[in-house]
Amino acid sequence: MTVTTDTARLPLLLTTLLLPTVARLWPAIGATADAEGWPAAKTLATLLEHEVAERASRRIQRHLIEARLPSGKTLDTFDFAAVPMVSRARIAALAEGDSWLAKGTNILCFGPPGVGKTHLSSALGHALIDAGYRVLFTRTTDLVQHLQTARQELKLASAIEKLDKYHLLVLDDLSYVQKSQAETSVLFELISARYERRSLFITANQPFGAWDSVFPDPAMTVAAIDRLVHHAIILEMNTDSYRRKSAQARAVTSDPGTTAHPN
Repeated sequence: MTVTTDTARLPLLLTTLLLPTVARLWPAIGATADAEGWPAAKTLATLLEHEVAERASRRIQRHLIEARLPSGKTLDTFDFAAVPMVSRARIAALAEGDSWLAKGTNILCFGPPGVGKTHLSSALGHALIDAGYRVLFTRTTDLVQHLQTARQELKLASAIEKLDKYHLLVLDDLSYVQKSQAETSVLFELISARYERRSLFITANQPFGAWDSVFPDPAMTVAAIDRLVHHAIILEMNTDSYRRKSAQARAVTSDPGTTAHPN
């Protein structure tokens, strides 16, 4: 039995099969294959490799949009020299994801304002998305408000479950959450739900000893810290404010003739 193929139907067939990249490229690649005498397997493999590559690129773009990461804060723009206590090699290893995400390991980043905690968490998020993982960046206060609303609507469990799709959840500026803002036990419930399952990257200006201002009672504070540190990587960024140093450097550059005068 002889089967004939109507090449005019290829665009429709490829659209039906959801292969837009193959549909776009097959005329040019097919012409090259005919001219150079490629075997059918090479032609097919070339087309499908382009399809897979473009799907991966589109997926990364979708994940970048949903991650809501601060723009421009990547590992390439992070000044490791300004925070020598943070190892470039260690961060590069974390950027691969792999075992620490599989174990639900947390990253806890401490330091005063302006030292690059947000930049570092965002940079790691960008790298992980490039590696195929899903990330969500949020100010902790915004997420607490969202979860509080979900609790009022009796949808807290569902809201927390939806966050499970993210391999890494970045909670920026935890120290700015105050238990007086409302019932912040929703934050404890999130930490408990992700414990040993999904990872958190938490940035904070204050050490653990000051976290009693976040949770409703001391017992919950201890329980939250216990869960977070059980499987955790702790990064200390106790250095001078990078923003302040940059501002001072700009001031000097803008007025190079300025000199110090004795009192």
